Amino acid sequence: MGTVLKGGHVVELEPALVERVDLRIEGDRIVARAPDIAPRPEDEVVALSGKLVFPGLVSAHHRLHASLARGLPEPGVGNYQETLENHRWRYEGALDGDAVQVAACAGGLEALQCGTTTLFDSHSSPKAIAGSLVRVARGLHEVGVRGVLSYAVTDRKGALGREEGLEETVGFSRKAKGRFRGQVGAAPLFTVGPEALEGLKEALASTGTGLHVPVAEDPLDEKLSVERHGGSPVTRLMEAGLLSPKSQLAHVGHLAWAELAQLISTGTWVVHTPRSNQRLEVGYAPALKFGARATLGTDGMVADVFAEAQAAYLRSREAGQPIDVLRYLANGHRLASQAFDFPVGSLREGSAADLLLLDYLPPTPLHAGNLAWHVVYGLGSRHVEAVMVEGTWRIWARRPLSVSPSVVADQAREAAAAVWARMAQGG
Repeated sequence: MGTVLKGGHVVELEPALVERVDLRIEGDRIVARAPDIAPRPEDEVVALSGKLVFPGLVSAHHRLHASLARGLPEPGVGNYQETLENHRWRYEGALDGDAVQVAACAGGLEALQCGTTTLFDSHSSPKAIAGSLVRVARGLHEVGVRGVLSYAVTDRKGALGREEGLEETVGFSRKAKGRFRGQVGAAPLFTVGPEALEGLKEALASTGTGLHVPVAEDPLDEKLSVERHGGSPVTRLMEAGLLSPKSQLAHVGHLAWAELAQLISTGTWVVHTPRSNQRLEVGYAPALKFGARATLGTDGMVADVFAEAQAAYLRSREAGQPIDVLRYLANGHRLASQAFDFPVGSLREGSAADLLLLDYLPPTPLHAGNLAWHVVYGLGSRHVEAVMVEGTWRIWARRPLSVSPSVVADQAREAAAAVWARMAQGG
């Protein structure tokens, strides 16, 4: 039994293409693409009447555990370090295993409703490290989202916390399967000392994965890294041999051109997070200079990659350095394809059946030549009518099929209240 999508306009991002063709899906893959596919008697046939069939979106840097922080007071006046210490780290220190799983489920459901089908998640729960990535995976599994998960290794809680973090990120990478893969993660480099870097190097060698780390989110990242560890984040990563085409660095907003050029030369993926940058008031990241392997991440915001793409393009245009927004989105699929070792995002034979049905009625012609402008000025999560991940419908007629949104929201509010109470008590 298969599923045949008939009469839709199938979208590809790079090179841009909008083509009226049918798709046939069997199992978790697209197996045929043609102008008129004849369905078999046992097939599910979906008549699309010209709706858009769009690749499922990818957020290349996300923090699902932040889902329960929404509604907390915004950080007061202070620098980047004070914001981390007095807000983000206090919150992370109040997370337990149950909160981690509920946050992942709630955040994953929002991602799915926005058309985001793959999340590269950087996790931190320093008082509940062991088994935390399995709890994240369970939360995502409930709603059906793909996840590439890592624990953010740091020295903030001493050698024991560092070793627990390494064990968690390595252990998950070795056993992840199905819709999940693992990476080796790290926290901002000013919290990561020489022994932790050596541990990360050993972890990368033993797992064969790449490094996922935030870098240069704020100028203080470099200043504190130099003061505490004798070198800038990029210099230390380069000297330790930790950067490769499997690595991804998020933010990258405050690097000298020489360091950015060094970084790009390693083939590392660069993840732009414009909405998070705005929220934290850390300045504009020069996205046009990020090279051919740049993509988008939603960080601690809602995992709405349509909104992220629009913010990225408009901020780059405001800066007089407009980016190629379709390439940024397509690179998310390339990164996911690399992580899962099969094609994700191409909507062609052999590719993962991760796709969106968009109820978008453009008021002007839509074709390959103007697809980018429809993405940044028209398309949005409000148009997501159905979502398929791994060949299974996860949203249909705008209704999640695997979970009850009201139940997820009730559980999240209960967990958030407990986390906030622990924060008030000092963690």
